[in-house]
Amino acid sequence: MVVMDNSELFPTETLTNLRRNLRRWYGKQGRELPWRAAGDPYRVWISEIMLQQTTVTAVIPYYERFLTRFPDVHSLAEADEQEVLRQWEGLGYYSRARNIHKTARIISAEQDGTFPWSVEELMSLPGIGRYTAGAIASFAFDAPAPIVEANTLRLYCRLLGYDGDPRSTQGQRLLWDFAERLVPRGRPGDFNQALMDLGATVCTPTEPACPTCPVRSCCQAYSQGRQHEIPRLTKRVAMTEVTEASIAIHKRGMYLLRQRGDNERWAGMWDFPRFEIDDDLSPKTLKRLIDDVHGLTGIWFRDPHPVKTIKHTVTRYLITLRCLVADFDSGRLHKNGRPLKWVRPNEFNDYALSVTGRKFAKSLVD
Repeated sequence: MVVMDNSELFPTETLTNLRRNLRRWYGKQGRELPWRAAGDPYRVWISEIMLQQTTVTAVIPYYERFLTRFPDVHSLAEADEQEVLRQWEGLGYYSRARNIHKTARIISAEQDGTFPWSVEELMSLPGIGRYTAGAIASFAFDAPAPIVEANTLRLYCRLLGYDGDPRSTQGQRLLWDFAERLVPRGRPGDFNQALMDLGATVCTPTEPACPTCPVRSCCQAYSQGRQHEIPRLTKRVAMTEVTEASIAIHKRGMYLLRQRGDNERWAGMWDFPRFEIDDDLSPKTLKRLIDDVHGLTGIWFRDPHPVKTIKHTVTRYLITLRCLVADFDSGRLHKNGRPLKWVRPNEFNDYALSVTGRKFAKSLVD
């Protein structure tokens, strides 16, 4: 069954019962998270951007370190982008960090550090979409803004018994309309947090704890015994295997780092020169690497030898990274193109490196 109108399934009385039961549950079972207590739009914003594509458990230590270094929007705005990226290092999706830096500068310079409270104004800022705007508006300003994210999307689909594609245009319209009906005028921030917590801890993707769910009496999927079928699973994207080589070129106690370009993965981050290669490190491949490095940097290297292999995934790519160390031979660094620097190992921590670049750098220090 594909539900196209939620008003019949959720008349006013049902919505009232759902809200009451959820609030009661949240008062006893809600999660204690470091960004919730203050009701500070800056802290809410940072946490919500970090939580995109990342779990709560992984975010907490990053959030705490980030707030220690950048306790308010002005300190973030005044920082150099490289320092922001360095503090973000390991969270991935680095465009998020660049966007929060841009937004911090706008709010600091143009709005004297004051966050807008309306969803529309928040959505005009870099990196803030409909969900994040709704989260900031409701959590920080207690505005009755609807939210739809991974946990609430799953919860709404089950409550409605919606077995269509929740990420289609039709599905998104239905879920956002439902979220707008659902959010109350009174204490909407707490209510939205309760919805998210219920999705995260009870209405989970697999093995949902339906017998303990406070809103199971309102749930169409539960009443139909279809909670394991809803929402419809998205098709997994096939992974593409790729092999790359990263070369740490040594010269007088220093190694060459290069800042990655806007059209590359990890844009703005620093890394050792890196290229896609065939599966092996044959003499032909090594010769091509020497030519590629010269074309990229202006220098030649000699005596490359593998020291480490790192496997990692980026979106739909499964990457095998061959890490090599080589000695500087001759040439001069290009002055055009992306910045290049000779860096001593004890200075690696001053640079924002890609995750694999950091692992490689650590092995050179150890």
